[in-house]
Amino acid sequence: MKAVFSVMAVFPLLACPAVSQQPPAPAATEPSGPVSSADRQAEAYFHFSMGHSYEQLFESTTRSEYANLAIEHFKKAYELDPASTVIGERLAEMYAKTQRIRDAVLEAQEVLRRDPDNLPARRLLARIYLRTLGSWSAAERQREIVRRAIEQYQEILRLDPADVDAALWLARLYRTQNEHEKAEEVLRQLLTREPQNERALEQYAQLLLDLGRPESVVDRLADLAPAAESPSLLGLLGDAYAQLGQYEKAENAFRMGLQIEPRSIPLRRGLARTLLAGQKPEQALEQFLRLIELEPQEPEHHLRAAQIYREQNRLDEAEQHLLRARERAPGNLEVIYNEALLYEAQGRFDDAIRVLANTVAALKPQRDQETVRRTLAVLYEQLGRLYRETEQFSTAVATFRELESLGAEEEKRALLLIPDTLRLARNLRLALAESRRALARFPNDPSFISSHALLLAESGETKEAVRMLRSLLGRAGDDYSVYLALTQVYERSRAFSDAEKTARQAEALSQTPSQRELVWFMLGALHERQGKLQPAEEAFQKVLASNPRHALTLNYYGYMLAERGLRLDEAIALIRRALELEPHNGYYLDSLGWAYFKLGQFEQAESYLTRAAERAPHNPTILDHLGDLYLQTGRHQLAASTWEKALAEWQRALPSELEPEKISALERKLAELKRQLAQKSAERLQPR
Repeated sequence: MKAVFSVMAVFPLLACPAVSQQPPAPAATEPSGPVSSADRQAEAYFHFSMGHSYEQLFESTTRSEYANLAIEHFKKAYELDPASTVIGERLAEMYAKTQRIRDAVLEAQEVLRRDPDNLPARRLLARIYLRTLGSWSAAERQREIVRRAIEQYQEILRLDPADVDAALWLARLYRTQNEHEKAEEVLRQLLTREPQNERALEQYAQLLLDLGRPESVVDRLADLAPAAESPSLLGLLGDAYAQLGQYEKAENAFRMGLQIEPRSIPLRRGLARTLLAGQKPEQALEQFLRLIELEPQEPEHHLRAAQIYREQNRLDEAEQHLLRARERAPGNLEVIYNEALLYEAQGRFDDAIRVLANTVAALKPQRDQETVRRTLAVLYEQLGRLYRETEQFSTAVATFRELESLGAEEEKRALLLIPDTLRLARNLRLALAESRRALARFPNDPSFISSHALLLAESGETKEAVRMLRSLLGRAGDDYSVYLALTQVYERSRAFSDAEKTARQAEALSQTPSQRELVWFMLGALHERQGKLQPAEEAFQKVLASNPRHALTLNYYGYMLAERGLRLDEAIALIRRALELEPHNGYYLDSLGWAYFKLGQFEQAESYLTRAAERAPHNPTILDHLGDLYLQTGRHQLAASTWEKALAEWQRALPSELEPEKISALERKLAELKRQLAQKSAERLQPR
């Protein structure tokens, strides 16, 4: 065994010389002539001691002249005793402290050449490699430095298997190289020896989370983290529960951690995100506002607060926080995307389109980069939806074609969106052609089969649509969705009995509240279309008992009552709740205007009906309602022209949208009004 060099062990009777805080005088000229072995050893020790003293002075003052003197003395000591690995270690260490990295590496490597099992030298060399990692911008050079550091830590663990720091660093370096199995093995061995080692547990849990194995984290930390009262371990446990969708348990873990460390930003951020994912927006907002107090310059906190405010329709507060996020992260794509969503919520559709279109134009030249491609996919889809929302259907289709060109997943998404957009544009022929193209591209994909079947139902090909959908039962892996699609097909062909039967089958397969709510809504609509008011109300009330913010149901229920002149105050209250959730929805605006019309409050009715017609200018029912209002308020010519537009829109409607009784009633109203107008015109022409 080789003894470890120690100044006091080798020279137990000598003390380190005192060194003043002033820079030293020049060294005396060394005597000439032969020098004995003992004299060389003594002089080597003198220079080593002086070097050590100047090293300490450098550490306490950071004055470069002390560093230079320390190096000078260590070098002289090394010249006198070139076999001493300890002097070499100190010289290498001093080079490292003064950022003379190349010299430090060379000295450490020289020590290891003489003594491969020298632990201090290997630890020093490993530390030097770690220090230099951040100074290299070239990825290839960084990988080489990491490889060398790994070699040193492997050797350190060979020489000292109990070295915890070396094991942790080795695992961390393996992870940077995506050698996750090696990292896991190192951490497992460490935890076998020290199962309570918190640093090892932290790194092991983080590795498992990165590998998508949150259940393994829960298995190891569920009992240990609360008992250890470790905020960091409780945070990792919370992250694992959140990844598993167990939000209540995640919330409890984060809250336990915050009881121990109330000002922990990572724990509070984890709690805020968990509450948001767990559908607790009010509590999440409280946490994000607290994070803003702790870390006011962090844009994410303002962005999440803005998102929650927007979803709560508190648009002024949303805009304030979004502006702060934009100030702190100018050009951030997520902030820009949310800015467009806020403009949309405010009804500023042109502004929303402008923001997204400008961003797309700026990113498009970089579309070959993977991250840019993914971002463009999100932006193209939202931009296309905005064009569709504003009935710019041809531009929407062109935008979705851009999405289609971005990659395999984007192609599939676009091929579903394009036929649906053409259907909304009432171009059923082209919608079917695009759907056939998509189905030829993905002939066995249930999404494309279902989409094409629904388009066939729109064109009246009910039997073929039903056949295609029923072929998916048992093999698509989602019979719930198949039964819902069948319900829509039967409803469009007015086969209400069959539609109700398939809706009940979907209800039996529903697994979440939102799935059940959708089935109940469809059942309510089916009953309403058959004039079965009581079962329709019961179905709608079930939805609202489960989810009082279900906008579709609030609007449909309110409109159903208003259309029949029933409980109009209740109808208005229901529709107003829907509009609070979607204030610029043209159909909801029409429902509220129609309810006020039924009450005889024509001024309020006009306000909502004209806004509805602006949002959905081609909807024949909205135009019909607006014509009724004009008639009741004495604007007969305007009523006639509006009803003529409504009839023209009915002629463009899809077969499944046609309502013959409404069309007949509209034709009778228009004919009668034209007769009256003609009669009045003739009366005016009669001589007095």
